[in-house]
Amino acid sequence: MSETTEQPPRVSMAVIADGDRFLMIRRRQREGKLSWALPGGGIEADESAEQAAVREVAEETALEVKAVKVIGARIHPDTGADMTYVACKVVAGEARVEDAEELAEVAWVSLDEIPAYVPWGLYPPVQEHLAEQLTA
Repeated sequence: MSETTEQPPRVSMAVIADGDRFLMIRRRQREGKLSWALPGGGIEADESAEQAAVREVAEETALEVKAVKVIGARIHPDTGADMTYVACKVVAGEARVEDAEELAEVAWVSLDEIPAYVPWGLYPPVQEHLAEQLTA
């Protein structure tokens, strides 16, 4: 008899810096204690984390982005999901709620505003990336 172990979901999150702000989304349904998050979602079987980040951003916000690099990866401490964080650059469009069933709103957030959106802070490599990328 073989044991089956359920694999944690594989999730890709897009880190989109533009000028002095970065993009966050608010989901209609909270995910654990999360209300605001980076845009992203599940990685499909036939795609990379970078491809998933680009696809999820388009599906959720109608924004066209290009993956630049993987910032980091971890097992999320609250959800157990296998998370990959991908730096993305805006190619075209304006961020808006494209998937109204999933998202309630989008916001461009400054570094100083992070505590209002994510009181416990962002994953440290993401925070460091944003501190380097965002202009004062």
